Amino acid sequence: MALGETGDSEGSECSKRTRQCGDIPLEELWGIRMSLRSPNGWEPGVGDRDVPSEGCESSDGSWGHLLEGHGHSSGRSVGHKDFSEGELSPQREVGDMEMSLRGICWRKGHPSEGPGDPLVARGVPPEELGDLREVPWRDDALQGTATRADIPADIAYLRSVLPSTTEDAFFDYLSTVDASEVTVTSVPEGSIVFSRVPLLQVKGPLLVVQLLETTLLCLVSYASLVATNAARFRLLAGPEMKLMELGLRRAQGPDGGLSASKYSYIGGFDYTSNVLAGKLYGIPVRGTVAHSFIMSFRSLEEVQPRVLSPLEGGEPMDLPSLAESWLQRVCELLGTPSDKPNRGELAAFVSYAIAFPQDFQGLLDTYCVMRSGLPNFCAVALALHQLGYRAIGVRLDSGDLIQQSKDTRRVLRACGAHFQVPWFGSIPIAVSNDISEQSLEDFIREGSEIDMVGVGTNLVTCPLQPSLGCVYKLVEVNGSPCLKFTEEEEKMTIPGIKAIYRLYDAAGHPFMDLMALENEPSPSVGQELVVHILGRRGEATKVRPSAVEPLHRMYLRDGQVYEELPSLQEVRSHAQASLNLLSPVHRQLHDPQPYLVAMTEKLHLLFAELQHASQ
Repeated sequence: MALGETGDSEGSECSKRTRQCGDIPLEELWGIRMSLRSPNGWEPGVGDRDVPSEGCESSDGSWGHLLEGHGHSSGRSVGHKDFSEGELSPQREVGDMEMSLRGICWRKGHPSEGPGDPLVARGVPPEELGDLREVPWRDDALQGTATRADIPADIAYLRSVLPSTTEDAFFDYLSTVDASEVTVTSVPEGSIVFSRVPLLQVKGPLLVVQLLETTLLCLVSYASLVATNAARFRLLAGPEMKLMELGLRRAQGPDGGLSASKYSYIGGFDYTSNVLAGKLYGIPVRGTVAHSFIMSFRSLEEVQPRVLSPLEGGEPMDLPSLAESWLQRVCELLGTPSDKPNRGELAAFVSYAIAFPQDFQGLLDTYCVMRSGLPNFCAVALALHQLGYRAIGVRLDSGDLIQQSKDTRRVLRACGAHFQVPWFGSIPIAVSNDISEQSLEDFIREGSEIDMVGVGTNLVTCPLQPSLGCVYKLVEVNGSPCLKFTEEEEKMTIPGIKAIYRLYDAAGHPFMDLMALENEPSPSVGQELVVHILGRRGEATKVRPSAVEPLHRMYLRDGQVYEELPSLQEVRSHAQASLNLLSPVHRQLHDPQPYLVAMTEKLHLLFAELQHASQ
């Protein structure tokens, strides 16, 4: 047997910026975890049934990452479609190093006797991610674990790239490999996971489990990173402000764009502009008007068709003429010369209103917000109101968004009061334009009138932490615990198959994650526990939990789905509930109190024993 673990460990940057590797601030280490399953059913994977099982466990050690899980995987990966020869599939993303080393294992005569590999993220800088992570990986990772690729074509390709001395029998062996002996346990999707706490454990034949390394790292890392980043935006925005993901144009290719849409929704965003994500995952889709659409019009004469029927029925009216008459009245109210608003912009608004009278919205900054965009919008919105329709919003995309939102709200309220349209003053105001965490903090601090925020680049590219350094490490082989020994404490693995418990205080907030060996008795409520907190040089501490929650569940057993997987909406709800359970001192993004991760006395003794033996 071999057991490894996957997770997120504090890296060198973290250790440089914090005195103790266990004392990593919330904003340095948290994240959201994502998923591993497929809606298309499970097939045998890759493995050898005639060899002992091994396992690997995954741990996540940065700001909490939430685990996301749903019936589809990201991009063109498994979950939405079958892959024909030549198409990209996570199951085929295997490193050359892995395949070469597997050949050596095979020649030794025990292809299934090997280490498990843990998935751990390291190198998470402080003030960039926080200390908890949302992890949304299980859907894609389980699918990547269990699905078989196009074996004959793949074997033929491997023959062409591996050394010519590779024995034919090795390729024959690979064609028979499946995942029928692979078992996966993990925290539930949408759970908050802290530094060095295993995200998942994988047990199975050595060769099989090692072949899964690149697939799992690829599927878990970016998913968790984006979900965590989205959760940070949600925490800053608060529960009332709507968040829309606009990242498709800035994402790392189409697969990255689709993944970002899915995992941003898990992390707390309300909408996406990605229509394919809406189709595949059921995420609410929203969009606005493009500047190019507005700039393509020159005059009201270009508007075709021109008439619109009242909502309740009646004689169709010429909307361009009606909007022009309302524009005169709006300009008079605002004290704006009636020749200042751009007539091409007015024509674009009218054309949009005729096409979508119940979904009319205006992009105000193509020319000038106060002299053109806002008067033109108000004119068309009032004309629609006369016909029984109601505009749904405006968007600002440049300039001082805070001041413009206040000016826009003032004008909307003035028009509503003057023309006796009560709802007009509460028309939602959306903003975009390179929105960052700092932007949201400014919006809140300065009391803006913004109702919805569209975030693209700073969401999907995660500029504060462009990658999550997950690693996949062996922790046990054939019943013997393993330790990777290194001079850098934060890179040392914690040996053995582990059970993970979350300990809660009397207020109902989690205050510590406790790692124990699998065969240890579960801690109980009110029990005095002797624990060793990571990063405190082996110092023993006593704690007494008011509640205890086991974190890991079994999701894949012998290559088959073991527990029903939640829907995307259920995972999203769990992610938000997990965040809300955190104490404010851990959830805050600036100067958070360190969240404690510890090991039991028995695990600590094993860790110390293996350290001493390695030296």
